[in-house]
Amino acid sequence: MNDYTLDTNILSYILKGNQKIYKKLKEEIEKGNNLYINPISYYEIKRGLLAINSKNKLKKFNNYCDELFIYVNLSKEVLNRAVDIYVYLRNSGKLIEDADIFIGAVCLEYDLTLITNNEKHFKRINELNIINWM
Repeated sequence: MNDYTLDTNILSYILKGNQKIYKKLKEEIEKGNNLYINPISYYEIKRGLLAINSKNKLKKFNNYCDELFIYVNLSKEVLNRAVDIYVYLRNSGKLIEDADIFIGAVCLEYDLTLITNNEKHFKRINELNIINWM
């Protein structure tokens, strides 16, 4: 069994009706794999939908979160991992956005594979398992 979390860009594709991604998501669920919603992507998606007052997509997103995903928290351990990732990336001159650092830290702490279309940034985080469904 595999445990996954979806990057914000993958969640956006699903909300925009990308059938390829949605089909892959359903296949993973049918295989018995677990899908987690990381708190950063949850925040980024929800704030964006509320900012543009997209009630239909917000309802769809909330339904997905309630029916498909397991929630994970920003624990002290996740925060400490994020600090370590930040320091490493900063010192190596490969710094990425804080949101991506937090997503990577969540994945490492909870042993999740990240589904993303942003391999360029996430490959900078050592030991992070990533897959691109695009």
